[in-house]
Amino acid sequence: MKCVFVTVGTTSFDDLIACVLAPDSLQKTESLGYNRLILQIGRGTVVPEPFSTESFTLDVYRYKDSLKEDIRKADLVISHAGAGSCLEALEKGKPLVVVINGKLMNNHQLELAKQLHKEGHLFYCTCSTLRHCTPAW
Repeated sequence: MKCVFVTVGTTSFDDLIACVLAPDSLQKTESLGYNRLILQIGRGTVVPEPFSTESFTLDVYRYKDSLKEDIRKADLVISHAGAGSCLEALEKGKPLVVVINGKLMNNHQLELAKQLHKEGHLFYCTCSTLRHCTPAW
């Protein structure tokens, strides 16, 4: 079972959750061979209903004590640009796509993502460019 794990950390990032749930994104997810999507939605107001079919499973939760198990299971991590989430995924050697939240003021997340991208650790994008961010997504 190939798995994508999406995390927004302790904040809310409804645009990211809505983006990965858009029909074209779900279609792309499945066409790339992923059959499980785990969403950690934090304080968000976009709260999708978990479901499972023969070919695809969507799991949703707000918080867990640790994301380690979900990151370990993931074949791809899509994350907000919080330092903790990024470093946890990178420590586990997981392919990482960081999505910048353009609505944040003083966007230090963009600086972190740019630096880690420059060093070859991750891809970064915005919600509007996520579908084109990397061949893995």
